[in-house]
This record gives sequence, C-alpha cells and structure tokens, in this order.
Amino acid sequence: MPPEPTPRTAVRRLPEKQVDDLATLHAILDEALHASVGIEVDGQPYVLPMACARDGDHLLLHGSTGSRLMRALAGGAAVCVSVTHLDGLVYARSAFESSMQYRSATVLGVATQVPPADKVRALEVLTEHLLPGRWAELRAPLAKEVAATMVLRVPLAEWSVKVSDGFSEDPPADLEQPVWAGVVPLRLVAGTPVDAPDLGPDRPVPAHVRDRDRDR
Repeated sequence: MPPEPTPRTAVRRLPEKQVDDLATLHAILDEALHASVGIEVDGQPYVLPMACARDGDHLLLHGSTGSRLMRALAGGAAVCVSVTHLDGLVYARSAFESSMQYRSATVLGVATQVPPADKVRALEVLTEHLLPGRWAELRAPLAKEVAATMVLRVPLAEWSVKVSDGFSEDPPADLEQPVWAGVVPLRLVAGTPVDAPDLGPDRPVPAHVRDRDRDR
C-alpha cells in the first residue's frame, strides 16, 4: 500500500497543536458542512463560504458555471480551503490567556473540474453529505441543471491540521485570582424541521430528516 500523504504545510504559530494524522483530517472535513475558500483574482484576494464534501482523497466544491470564483478555480488558480469547528470557549484568569477550543484544517492546491461523466455522482456525494438520505427521494437532476453546475475537486495532498482541546495555561501568579476558569462547550445543533409554506397535504417529515443525528 502507498504511504499516507503527510502535511507539507508546517504550522508556525503554536506548532505543538499541529496534528499529522490523516484520519483527523478526514474527520474534520467529514463533519464540515461548509468551508471558507480563498483565492486571488487579478490581484484581489477573496474568501467565500462554500458547501463541501469529502470524496475519498479529494474535497468537492460546487457552484454556478457563471461564478467568477468557480471559473478562476477551474482555470488553475491556487486555492486555500479552510474548515474550522469551534468546540468551546476557554475562560482563563486573564483576557490574554482566554481562548477557544477548536479543530481546524487547511488544504492548499489546485482544483480540477469533475468530468461530465462523473458529475452526477459527485452531486450525489455532496447532497448525501449535506442532506443524508435525501438523494433517493429527489427527482433526477435535469440536464440543464447539471450543465449549469460546476463541480470541482481539490486533492488532499497538501494540508495541515491544528487542534486545541485543552484548558487555559494561566501563569502560577494568576491561579489565586478570585475568578472562575474553565471551558464552555459549543456545538452546532439542528432545530425542529419547519414545513415549507407551499407544502402539499399529507407530506410528513421523512424519517431521515426527523431521526438524523442533529449534533455536528
């Protein structure tokens, strides 16, 4: 078996928080519903949120064929994709030592278009990642919809992962301060499904929506 790819981007700030484990990278990306995608077009940097999904050793992004961002990426522009999960607020005994618990991943590279023969499958991967169980219920994509959508894949070849999961590191002189110190956990939680105003009669919330894991 070929060796697992390793990150070629070194973390310079707090390098002790860098994680080189490929499984951790996959877990962070698999939990993400969106990513921040950064590129430079004509000397102007842009960072835009985009839905994403991991497909093996690639990260899938999609958008309109009319999007300047998508056209630039398809044209070979270097891309930086960042995903961050905030897991907690770290309360220290000083503002300086207060921070956050987080898991973050950064992927660098050049995106390529998913070939037409594979585009519908890639759209299924994206849909099932964002809306598990939904693809089987939906009508098939129309040819014009597929043609209007560009799907890109970014190889998971150059990446870095950073994890902060500890408590505050207060200096000994601050430990007797009369203030609370600890962590307030954070999580993303889905609410109760809300019917569309134009929903027809006898359209109950499907089980895959009602019963899906809502903590991400």
